[in-house]
Amino acid sequence: MSKLDKIIAKLLNPASTITFQELNYLLGQLGYIEKKTGKTSGSRIAYINITNKHILRIHKPHPGNELKKYVKNYIVSELKKQNLL
Repeated sequence: MSKLDKIIAKLLNPASTITFQELNYLLGQLGYIEKKTGKTSGSRIAYINITNKHILRIHKPHPGNELKKYVKNYIVSELKKQNLL
């Protein structure tokens, strides 16, 4: 099982947690690039898919590193809509 497969399994498992670094790696592998939206973006981050121009907007977790459950559910839902999961 590759690193990507392990992260996808964690993302799809409702009981597991996923870190921001794992999400960043996953989205990079799926063709998304990170785009900060200006000097005052703070923890808001947009990921843009290079091929289909799909945009994911999330808040970077703080003070911890693990994504909140609602963010994880949003990512899963959006990636399924794009047929990436």
